[in-house]
Amino acid sequence: MAEAHQAVAFQFTITPEGIDLQLSYQALNQIYLSGVRSWKKRVSRMKNRVIKGVYPASLSSWLFVAIGILATMYMQSDPSMGLIGKIQQHLPLSLHVSLSSQGQTMLSALVFSTLLWLSLILALRFCLKLLLSYHHWMFEQHGRVSNTTKVWVTLMRLFSRKKPLLYSYQTSLPHLPVPAIQDTLNRYLESVHPLLSDSEFQLKTNLAKDFELTLGHRLQRYLKLKALWATNYVSDWWEEYVYLRSRGPIMVNSNYYGMDFLYVTPTSVQAARAGNTITALLLYRRKVNREELTPSRVPGTVIPLCAAQCERMFNTIRTPGVETDELRHWQDSEFVAIYHKGRYFRLWVYRAGRLLSPREIEYQIQRILDDPSPPFPGEEKLGALTAGERIPWAQMRQQFFSSGVNKKSLDAIEKAAFFITLDDEEQGMKGDDPAGNLDRYAKSLLHGKCYDRWFDKSFSIVIYKNGKNGLNAEHSWADAPTVAHLWEYTLATDAFQLGYTEDGHCKGEVELSLPPPQRLVWEISPEVQAQVCSSLAVAQALADDVDCHVFPFRDFGKGCIKKCKISPDAFIQISLQLAYYRDRGGFCLTYEASMTRLFREGRTETVRSCSKESCDFVKALEGGETEEECRRLFRQASEKHQNLYRMAMTGAGIDRHLFCLYVVSKYLGVGSAFLHEVLSEPWRLSTSQTPVQQLELFDLKNHPDYISLGGGFGPVADDGYGVSYIIVGEDLINFHVSSKHSCSETDSHKFGAQIQKALQDIMALLSNDAKTSSSSKGTNQPQSKKLH
Repeated sequence: MAEAHQAVAFQFTITPEGIDLQLSYQALNQIYLSGVRSWKKRVSRMKNRVIKGVYPASLSSWLFVAIGILATMYMQSDPSMGLIGKIQQHLPLSLHVSLSSQGQTMLSALVFSTLLWLSLILALRFCLKLLLSYHHWMFEQHGRVSNTTKVWVTLMRLFSRKKPLLYSYQTSLPHLPVPAIQDTLNRYLESVHPLLSDSEFQLKTNLAKDFELTLGHRLQRYLKLKALWATNYVSDWWEEYVYLRSRGPIMVNSNYYGMDFLYVTPTSVQAARAGNTITALLLYRRKVNREELTPSRVPGTVIPLCAAQCERMFNTIRTPGVETDELRHWQDSEFVAIYHKGRYFRLWVYRAGRLLSPREIEYQIQRILDDPSPPFPGEEKLGALTAGERIPWAQMRQQFFSSGVNKKSLDAIEKAAFFITLDDEEQGMKGDDPAGNLDRYAKSLLHGKCYDRWFDKSFSIVIYKNGKNGLNAEHSWADAPTVAHLWEYTLATDAFQLGYTEDGHCKGEVELSLPPPQRLVWEISPEVQAQVCSSLAVAQALADDVDCHVFPFRDFGKGCIKKCKISPDAFIQISLQLAYYRDRGGFCLTYEASMTRLFREGRTETVRSCSKESCDFVKALEGGETEEECRRLFRQASEKHQNLYRMAMTGAGIDRHLFCLYVVSKYLGVGSAFLHEVLSEPWRLSTSQTPVQQLELFDLKNHPDYISLGGGFGPVADDGYGVSYIIVGEDLINFHVSSKHSCSETDSHKFGAQIQKALQDIMALLSNDAKTSSSSKGTNQPQSKKLH
């Protein structure tokens, strides 16, 4: 154990002959190498701060400016228009004495060059911010690009030629704008119109007008003041009030999951899969710490996205509080926390300043798997505290985990890079019931046994007995695309970079003198054990109520949809509207998550996918209208959805603005019937697309079976559905559907079947149009020849 080695680095005893000093040179060498590694990190961080500070310029550009100034002075010209002379006059007296006149002039020229260089950097950053504030390009039709956008694209490519660090663009990203209150209210009324009767809509319109005329502009002024002062006027309140102040269980309600490859498992050896997975995650952390990751960009463009969410990816915990939780982050940690068969371990993943090899980590994991020791009393189900209500967990933590061995063990979990569960079950698409097994796999990742995950960690990795893996992520610190980027890198590095030997073990050598993993010690009182049972009962009831259904849709994919000249996301969203209408006989408020990471510290916005246009299409299709009319309405609905998505991405959404107005009203102690009604409306259909961001990591041509299943989440409303989907390659879409058994009107499997039928019916409708077009071209072609 690393602590034990460091504790005996030196010993001394007092004897009659004097002081007997004993040194352990091996332990001192370990301490020295760890210190060197720590200082290297500090130097690297300082270097990166300087590089980011001068971006989009470079440090070498200072040399060019200085040489240029000195060269012009050598030619008897003064580019500073007298400023160099004034700088020389104000040099300290000591420099006047110690330097010659020529030396003083040279020093003054260098000072002026530095000031000029810094001014140029500020000017370049201001220009870059202006360029990144231009979003009109997103609304232009394909093939009809304006001259302004063409110039903008050219300038953006010039600014993007230099390879940036992960956070290089952060200070140049624009701030999220506050929409005009009248625009937000109009868009809101438009979004709910198809869901309300005429009388209900008139009542809603009157409420909106009354809000605008009385309270709205007052709240708007406070919000604009915050927008001038804060980096992002939404994100801190969103994190605080939507996530951290929630007092219910975060398991199922907030946390989400990500799955392994669909068809293959790189190895069936549990310890080996853990070794490569842990190594890949730590290699990703190294890239984040060194800022070596390329900033994420809008697909197909050079437009960067905010990378702020990466900062709290590792070494982060959500600690419970009575009124609100808190996110705590540590700069670094050299260990991970592991759970196996009711016992907790701390595994040090660095030795002598180096990262352990995958084979060495496998060796250490196997030691945990082979450890026969039983759990301490009350230890086995301790993790249920993180799965239940937050207030009891906060009280237990403060009373029983703030000192002694319990605090040390809890610190080992909370300060760990991440949490790992070595699960004793087998999961994946296997056996005689692959569909049912996929559903059970999803439920296992979403909640497990309700006590064998540590739901407070930023993310927890699950390694199953048969080598399958997955993750469970806490939601408050980041959104799914950030975790998906991490998981894509992990899966690709595990399978294609690190690899395995022929017998399924990790590659590399093992240093057999590695200290064994440290068993965490607990003293669990009867009061804590009673609360563990209570929290487990709450969590178990929640878990048992979740109905998960996961299915790959193989009939067609992105390639076929694009041939119809339709956005794949719009196609799927309209299909979901059709499926819901067939399932429930009506429409509902639909939540689709859209990112706002074009802005600094941006997170998400809601795309209200249920629009008048989509409802008109569904009614026409179900009402027996002609195919031509249905296709016309579908294309209108598709264009409307794309426009709504673009509006949300560019800061012109509805829901975050109204949410912040509501928060301001609470701070001012004033009530608004309109805002209260808006924020209490249920999202019976909550949807999200998991983006594939690093296709270059996966060779789907040579390895078509290495396809990601994506991930999913629990239902938002008790009587609604949660739908997550991932578009993989050209011919596959994976769906994750969730609902609650307690609601007699919802059934995840039934809704999944409706989704598949809706996709097929809409594609058949569009395919008929394509066939008609091709046949008309065929019949027209001979006629044109006769005319000529």
